[in-house]
Amino acid sequence: MTKTAILFPGQGSQEKGMGCDVAEQHAEALNLWKFAEAESGLPLREIYWDGEKTDMADTRALQPALTVVNLSLWQACASKFSPVATAGHSLGEFASLAAAGVLSIKDAIRAVTLRGRLMSEAGKEGHGMAAVLKMEQNAVVEVVKKAAEASGKELRVANYNTPAQFVISGEAEALEAAAPLVKELKGRMIQLPVSGAFHSPLIQEAADEFASFLNKLEWNAPSFPVFFNATALTEQAPGTIKELMKRQMTSSVLWIQTVSNMWNSGVRSFTEVGPKGVLFKMLKPNLKGKEEEWEGSNIASLDSI
Repeated sequence: MTKTAILFPGQGSQEKGMGCDVAEQHAEALNLWKFAEAESGLPLREIYWDGEKTDMADTRALQPALTVVNLSLWQACASKFSPVATAGHSLGEFASLAAAGVLSIKDAIRAVTLRGRLMSEAGKEGHGMAAVLKMEQNAVVEVVKKAAEASGKELRVANYNTPAQFVISGEAEALEAAAPLVKELKGRMIQLPVSGAFHSPLIQEAADEFASFLNKLEWNAPSFPVFFNATALTEQAPGTIKELMKRQMTSSVLWIQTVSNMWNSGVRSFTEVGPKGVLFKMLKPNLKGKEEEWEGSNIASLDSI
């Protein structure tokens, strides 16, 4: 039997109308939207079913809304799978925890609602993020090191997405110092439309407040293995999982390593549950040379179940 992993996307996967079809046909999905709206105080269905792109990018609304979509799709298709592993990309990690029973669905939604607010408030002028494309990992790490040293400012690799797609996060002066170094190596650097240096120590204050909230939640052992962003490894002990999630906001997202470790554990089928198929598209570069040996799919709506 083919070993299957379930993947949940994070910020950047939002799209207009997401989750509408599931909520129209499944009362429990509609109830999740209503619960998230009550928790966030925001008209999430109005924003994501009828709103504008700029409103949909607001992290305060995006984090609870996308988590509701990911989990309502999972509820609709879970009976068709017997996964041997799960992982979520950044925000998506909370959906993976709920899918594996580490957190209740309501606690996961409560957590991401607070996370979205804290990350929104953590945004500061002079902090930012940029995508770095068409460069190998070692070269990106070296550029980050040189730019941080030259500027005397904080800069980190925030996301290891694919062997040619990274995100760096830090202070504006360090990002500016990185740009010519990337160009010199024939890479491409694209400033991202965010006002925070997420997945870096620059949002430690927000992470500390979030950690206090996580202490109040009930944590369970996963019903199937969860691969964590901060380590790209699995963990069974609820207390250790909680500590990993306290670090998540300021830690790098080790996605290349996560997919590789899933592969090494025997996973040969990957199903992304969530809109847009961003993680599904990342599988090909992350599993280069193994095209004949794996299969993948994306469940983005009821039609794709």
